[in-house]
Amino acid sequence: MEKDFGKKKILIPVVCGGVVLICLVVFLTYFLRRGQTKEVMGEAVLEKNLLSPVELTAEAEDQGKNESNAPETKAPEEGIYTYLQGPKSWGKRLPWSGEWGVTHYDGGSFGGFGCGLCCIANLYSSLTPYQCTPADAYRFAKRTTEYHGGGAIDWGYMRDALTLQGFSCSLQKKSPTYEEFQKLMEESMAAVVLVSSADSKCYWKDTPGHYVTIFLYNKKSDKVFLADSGDPKHNRHYISLKKIYKSLKTASAYQFLNIISYDKKSDTWKHKKADGNWVKAG
Repeated sequence: MEKDFGKKKILIPVVCGGVVLICLVVFLTYFLRRGQTKEVMGEAVLEKNLLSPVELTAEAEDQGKNESNAPETKAPEEGIYTYLQGPKSWGKRLPWSGEWGVTHYDGGSFGGFGCGLCCIANLYSSLTPYQCTPADAYRFAKRTTEYHGGGAIDWGYMRDALTLQGFSCSLQKKSPTYEEFQKLMEESMAAVVLVSSADSKCYWKDTPGHYVTIFLYNKKSDKVFLADSGDPKHNRHYISLKKIYKSLKTASAYQFLNIISYDKKSDTWKHKKADGNWVKAG
C-alpha cells in the first residue's frame, strides 16, 4: 500500500506540471496571433489611406464634379438694374451709363432731369420679366401719360406710368415715425424716394431734390440697396434706411412712392429688350 501510494505522490506533480505547460503554450499562442492580427489590420488601414496619385486624382475629379453640379447662389442685388443718367458717367463709359446721358430730349438735357426716368427703368427691368432703358421709359411716359417731356417727371406722371406697366404703387408722405417708415419698406418690393440735402446732409450734399430707387430692405441690418443715377459712388451700395428717412424732401407734396406688387396681366407695355447704346454691367 505504501508503494502504491508513493507512486501516486510522484504522479501528481507530473500531471500538474503538464497542465501548466499546456496553459503556457496556449497563452503564448494567443498573444502571438493577436499581435499578428493587429499588425495585419494596421497594414490594411494604412494601405487604404495611402492612395496612389492616380486614385487621388480620380477622387479629386469626382469631388469637383459634385461641386460643379451644385447650384450657384447669386447675391440678390445681381438682378437689380441701376442706371446712371449723366454725361460724366457716359464719358467714362461706366457700367450702367448710356448715350442718353449726353442726349437732349424735347429741349432738355437728360443728364440734368432724367433721375425719375432712371428710377422707372430700374423698377421695370428689375422687378418684371421685361427690360427697358431710361430712354425707353422716357418715351413710354410721354406717350401714355400727360408728361410732356424735356424736364423732370412729376410724382403723378411717374405713378401713372408705373401703373400702366403693371405695378400696384402708392404715393406717400413722410411717415410720422421711423418705425412706420420701416414697416412700409418691409411690405414693399421697392420704392422711389425723393431726397434733399436741405433736409439732411447725412448722405447727400448739394442736392436740392433727387429721385433714387431703393430695393431689398433687410430688416435685420436695417439697410437698403441703393440705385442712385446721379452719383456713381453712391450707386449699387447698401446704406442705412434711416439715412433715407432723414433725407426725404419734406418740401415736396410727396416724399416717396412704394411698389407693392406687379401683375403681368396688367402690364400694357411688356417691353422685351433694353436696346440702345449703353454699358451693360458684367
